[in-house]
Amino acid sequence: MKNIPVVMIIFGGSGDLAHRKLYPALFNLYEQGLIHDNFAVIGTARRPWSHEYLREQVSDAVHETHDTVDENDLKEFASHFYYQSHDVTNVEHYETLKKLAQDLDDRYCARGNRLFYMAMAPRFFGTIATHINDQHLTGSGFNRIVVEKPFGHDLASAEKLNKEITASFDEDDIFRIDHYLGKEMVQNIMPMRFTNPLIKNIWSGDYIKNIQVTLAERLGVEARGGYYDTSGALRDMVQNHIFQIITLLAMPEPKDLDSASVHQAKQDLLASMIIPTPEDVKKDFVRGKYLGSDTTFAYKQEPNVDPNSNTETFVAGKVKFAKGPVAGVPIYFRTGKELREKKNRIDIVLKHINNLYGQAHSNNITIEIDPESKIYITINGKRIDQPGIRRENLTYAFSKAEMVKVPDGYERLLHDVFVNDSTNFTHWSELKRYWEFIDAIEDAWQKENEVGKPKVVQYLPYRMGPKEANNIFESLTEHWIYE
Repeated sequence: MKNIPVVMIIFGGSGDLAHRKLYPALFNLYEQGLIHDNFAVIGTARRPWSHEYLREQVSDAVHETHDTVDENDLKEFASHFYYQSHDVTNVEHYETLKKLAQDLDDRYCARGNRLFYMAMAPRFFGTIATHINDQHLTGSGFNRIVVEKPFGHDLASAEKLNKEITASFDEDDIFRIDHYLGKEMVQNIMPMRFTNPLIKNIWSGDYIKNIQVTLAERLGVEARGGYYDTSGALRDMVQNHIFQIITLLAMPEPKDLDSASVHQAKQDLLASMIIPTPEDVKKDFVRGKYLGSDTTFAYKQEPNVDPNSNTETFVAGKVKFAKGPVAGVPIYFRTGKELREKKNRIDIVLKHINNLYGQAHSNNITIEIDPESKIYITINGKRIDQPGIRRENLTYAFSKAEMVKVPDGYERLLHDVFVNDSTNFTHWSELKRYWEFIDAIEDAWQKENEVGKPKVVQYLPYRMGPKEANNIFESLTEHWIYE
């Protein structure tokens, strides 16, 4: 790997995301040589930290995520970190930040390259982007910005934020990050689809009955009640993670693996996405809220949650496309909190065929994303000791030794930002289309709330959500594969 010169500014350098994910990921990239001699990182936040204290925090973060560390390497790595106490609403503070960035650029020969990372509360994204522009924080080399989710609260706010960011950065320099796109098995979707004739040749409505995406969380909202009550499962999980997965599953084959070609294939697909009507929302979508138990609070009892809240902690629904390889095939999704276990998986359900063995089931292709990483195809075979058919799995999985080598999603995606590869990030045209879909559902739900008839069903914790989620299928022969 080449040594990329850059000054990186992390807005929110004292926060949990920086500590748990960014600092360990940057250390791994440092060890690999992607960044090494000619880089500096400025951590900013309102806390009155010093350079030395930030370096201690960086060292602690690496120790917490690494079993063994070369202490000399870690000390040298941490020496590249600097702290600037910063109020993002104070214009004068950007002048101080600008001077520090230029001093570090000169000291480390960073060639005017700047990387800005928004790792703080989303309400400040627009303010930061505006002041990067009006206070001229960008350098004379490349200028890139990484924006965490959520990118807006609805289409209108997303458009406003996008306008503020594009005042300073070109679309190709905006990296809207979604860590799900850095996960090993999500990155395996395209190779699985396009390199295996066995799978590629049946990837159509002629053979696929439906596709199911399940992102189940074992925990409740816990300390995130204040944020979550303004978001809900639809905005928190479907608008980004689930749609990213669905797009990879339904997109046509790109002409090559260049970032522009991949995004063009995604955009071609999303242009044909069918936006649900209010009637569609009533029959094809379910929203739920978890109840309490002996060991957990009900959602409405969680800290910082409105006792009269109609915010959903579970949502199930359906997406369809008018074009693409799976045009017309229903893609079902569900996600929620306080479910039976943490399980992120995809099930591609193939159609039954007429056969000599009446009890033979359809074949299914399953991609397990978390907590295990594997792909398996469920097939039919002959029983050994009696007449009939048995089901077996053909499995593609990693060994424990291989799993150790799998990089964290943030390490992968930060690497891509440094080398300017936007393949695994979201372009504005894609994000805009996601918000159009989400807004249609939210608008229908809001009208239900306004007339006092919100259909938020309750479900017990440690299950797979409300039983009403079983009613969204188009036929009686369809059901959730993972139960």
